[in-house]
Formats: sequence, structure tokens, C-alpha cells
Amino acid sequence: MSTATTATANEFNRQAAFYQRYMLQHRDEIVGVLLALFLGGVGAHHFYLKRNGLGIFYLCLCWTPLPWVLGFFECFFMPGRVREFNAMQAAGIAALLGIAIPFFDPAMTAMPSTPVPAGATMTPCPHCGGSSIGEAHFCSRCGRRI
Repeated sequence: MSTATTATANEFNRQAAFYQRYMLQHRDEIVGVLLALFLGGVGAHHFYLKRNGLGIFYLCLCWTPLPWVLGFFECFFMPGRVREFNAMQAAGIAALLGIAIPFFDPAMTAMPSTPVPAGATMTPCPHCGGSSIGEAHFCSRCGRRI
């Protein structure tokens, strides 16, 4: 196999690993809003975004009305905070893998399809039935190890 095809396969492997890790670490905006609205007084929305210090602070003051009122107001800001959290997670994962952040829809629920370079051989994925570049170690569709 040529070095260009091997380099392309390695890039697809890194992108598949990126999507797999991102799908495990991303947070949902609706869940964040609901946590802030109904459990904001105990800081559940802060724990959801890994802001454990603020979550503990809210938990310590949960017997007062202050965190409950703040939780109600924070439910309006949660979509932006969740998007910011997801962007930071994506940047961290991309930096860890040594790649630029691939284009992705933050609200995605499945892997995007990737264009196939000319002359590349394809290998079927035993998990999802999708296909990946010849020497790929991860499926470019579901992100699982081939």
C-alpha cells in the first residue's frame, strides 16, 4: 500500500477516534436546562458540566432559597454553557490526537460520513456494516475498533 493511502488511513483513524471520544464526553443542552430548572438548587447542572466546585457550593446552600432561584435563572443560560463545554471537549480531544478539529455538528447523534479518496480500498465494519479505508483501525462511521 502506498504511503499516501497509509497516511490517509491514519488520518481517518484519528478522526474516527475523535468522534468516538467526543460522543462519550459531549453533553446535551436539554438535559442541562432540565437539571438547572428542576435540580438547580442542589447544583446538579454544575456537576453535569464538571463544575464540581460550584456544584458543592450549591449543595451546601441547598436549604436556602438562593441556589433554587439562581438555578431557575441559570436554566436560560445552560444551552450556551453546554455548547461552550462541548467545544472545549472537542478542542481537548483534537489536541490530544494531534489533529485539527474535524467539522462536526454539536447536536449530532451519529458519525458523519467521510469522503473516500480515489484509489482507496475499503474494509467493512463488523459492528455497523459501514466501510472504512483499507488499513484503518477504527470504523469511520461508528468509531469502533475494526
